[in-house]
Amino acid sequence: MSLLRYELRLLVRQRLTMFVLAVLTCLTVAALAAGMAEVARQRAAIAAVPAAQAEDIGAVAAWIDAKKDAGSAAYYSFHPTWNAPAPLAFAAMGMRDVSPYILRIRALGLEAQIWDGDTFNPELALPGRFDFAFVLVFLAPLFVIALFHDLRSGEREAGRERMLDALPGGRGLWRRRAGLRLALLCAALAVPFTVAAAIEGVALGTILAVLDVIVAYLLFWSAVAALVGRLRWSSVANAATLAATWLVLVLIVPTLANVAVNAALPVHQGAEIAMAQREAVNQAWDIPREQTMRRFYARHPEWADSAPLGPAFHYKWYLAFHQNGDESVAPRVRAYRAGLEDRDAASRALGWVLPSVGVQALLTRLARTDLAAQLAYQDRIRAFHRRLRTFYYGYLFRDRSFAKADFARAPRYEEVPSG
Repeated sequence: MSLLRYELRLLVRQRLTMFVLAVLTCLTVAALAAGMAEVARQRAAIAAVPAAQAEDIGAVAAWIDAKKDAGSAAYYSFHPTWNAPAPLAFAAMGMRDVSPYILRIRALGLEAQIWDGDTFNPELALPGRFDFAFVLVFLAPLFVIALFHDLRSGEREAGRERMLDALPGGRGLWRRRAGLRLALLCAALAVPFTVAAAIEGVALGTILAVLDVIVAYLLFWSAVAALVGRLRWSSVANAATLAATWLVLVLIVPTLANVAVNAALPVHQGAEIAMAQREAVNQAWDIPREQTMRRFYARHPEWADSAPLGPAFHYKWYLAFHQNGDESVAPRVRAYRAGLEDRDAASRALGWVLPSVGVQALLTRLARTDLAAQLAYQDRIRAFHRRLRTFYYGYLFRDRSFAKADFARAPRYEEVPSG
């Protein structure tokens, strides 16, 4: 311990080393603060949903109460859904930065509503916002390089390497110095993260998992620096080699791999699904209404005993061809989802050979901000939409009047606990 304290005093006297550690600590704190602020903003937006919904429904209900028309209620009533952030979301925003976390839907065609809400295309998203995952994956290796590139070469260039090797326990000296630098780098990342995670209420097991990821990732880069150091090059050559390695492993190869995965697994855009659904809906205006209803009743026989359509417009026909439109693009939706899942699986497989990709994927998985979490949110929206349709169909296909009090009976979206 006395030798370790001595090494620590020597390290503290090195201004460049302390500056490097201070900068990494400041970047970590800034990233965590930015992530926590964004999560707080999203939670505030979600918390404001019930009041806004009550005001909106109140305005619609006052008008619908005079008409007693369930079709108008289905058409004009929006129902909110939301995807609350998990406690760890502040550390790795993932797809929450490119996908909607609040979506108001109606009992009309759902697919166009889902993909209209997909304002940003996840495929075109850049590495991500400035969050803790960004600092760890992209910036932390540079700080490892700054502290490790001259661990031995600096002493050799100063003419002290042979003397240090000749001292009793000389080999342990290098291990102590490397271990101390690695511990300080880990602390610069781990201590602010642990404080932020405790504030956000992250589970202890999740905190420990992230700390393991931090140590393992920095250990990998320190091992790379040690391997380069064994070549006995100059400090400048070591730094250049390590910087080039960082450029290749963190930026170039992952980018090329992503391009290769996208080329090997082509996926149509979500906007194409919305357009196809709209085309199917628009075509329904030009075909006989009986044809639309036959197609609808064939898939949903539970409503087939409804009274025949008269010459006047009826909302049950309108909602029926909206559902027909959804069902016409269902194969496209399944293919799109399967393509995204295949790409995601390929990217996660790359994580076994590219640590930067693996760490980012693991953090977003722990934070529940990955593709799987976004698709799960869409599944909850679809399940809620089915309940909405069934609710309004009970009025439309049975010719029941719809009054103001009936809005209170409408299904409500149930939030999934994010803990």
